[in-house]
Amino acid sequence: MSGWPEDEVDLRHHGDAEVGGGLADHAVNVRTGTPPTWLAERIRASVADLAAYPDPAAARRAVARRHGRAAGEVLLTAGAAEAFVLLARVLAPRRAVVVHPQFTEPEAALRAAGHEVERVVLGKDFTFDPAAVPADADLVVIGNPTNPTSVLHPADAITALAAPGRTVVVDEAFMDCVPGEPESLAGRLPAGIVVIRSLTKTWGLAGLRAGYVLADPHLIGRLAEAQPLWAVSTPALVAIEACCAPEAVAEAEEWAVELAAERDRLAAELTARGLYVVPEARASFLCLRVPDALGLRALLRQRGYAVRRGDTFPGLGPDWLRIAVRDRSADDDLLRVLGELGI
Repeated sequence: MSGWPEDEVDLRHHGDAEVGGGLADHAVNVRTGTPPTWLAERIRASVADLAAYPDPAAARRAVARRHGRAAGEVLLTAGAAEAFVLLARVLAPRRAVVVHPQFTEPEAALRAAGHEVERVVLGKDFTFDPAAVPADADLVVIGNPTNPTSVLHPADAITALAAPGRTVVVDEAFMDCVPGEPESLAGRLPAGIVVIRSLTKTWGLAGLRAGYVLADPHLIGRLAEAQPLWAVSTPALVAIEACCAPEAVAEAEEWAVELAAERDRLAAELTARGLYVVPEARASFLCLRVPDALGLRALLRQRGYAVRRGDTFPGLGPDWLRIAVRDRSADDDLLRVLGELGI
């Protein structure tokens, strides 16, 4: 565990900073070929309603149905990032702990709100033991499956964190990458657990900003009071409602099955080349350790490929990269270039 300073790593560096200039994108964890045509058409049609203020009621009910929750347990947000900011504004933790390596925005939001943050840094293979969290921590943030490691923690390990007076925030932005979502807490929502979900990754909505929080109605009410009016746009509300429909959930499930097969193939190819790939990956990306990862990243950029540096994630360092899984053809192109570089 560490109380390392915020400026030790760049917590605001994200995958979108890696791409551009025509680079083949293996850095951003957004599903390629999205949004699908049917979703894009519904979003375009929503422009006809932009003169009216956004009404979140229908989308909120759709999220509630999707997870078997009450509407009062749902707050719609402008992506998961806004949810982290709202929690940082509303909560007043005495001892806030973030489990790393993970998405850095929760810690950045807490620090920006004036909270001190301690880090629990996971060891080998990045598996999680609830005993690693200090007993008096009253706010714990953990990703599941975790960005950047792609590790899926058992739901029981996370629910073991629940305790009187403690809030446990679970970032499930990549949970719909997991067929069946067996470790999700969205449908269970034990006392003291807050679940954050995003539609950005699976549906290609990074530019639209669409996500939501699931929590007890009292906390949802407090978060809503801290949220600016009309924070979620009409097009985003239309997208949320559409992506929570049963047919959309089924489509996402089908994609998750296809993703799992390609991810496992890519992991096996990289492992066969002598690279350490974090085992049991379950999300849409792989985390791997290579000597001089920053140097390899630079060489890949010269050859037209973007991958995500790992040294801006607390608990990783300059020998780590994150690679987004694409389709077989795109992944084979990356493997070919790695081979040309001696890997």
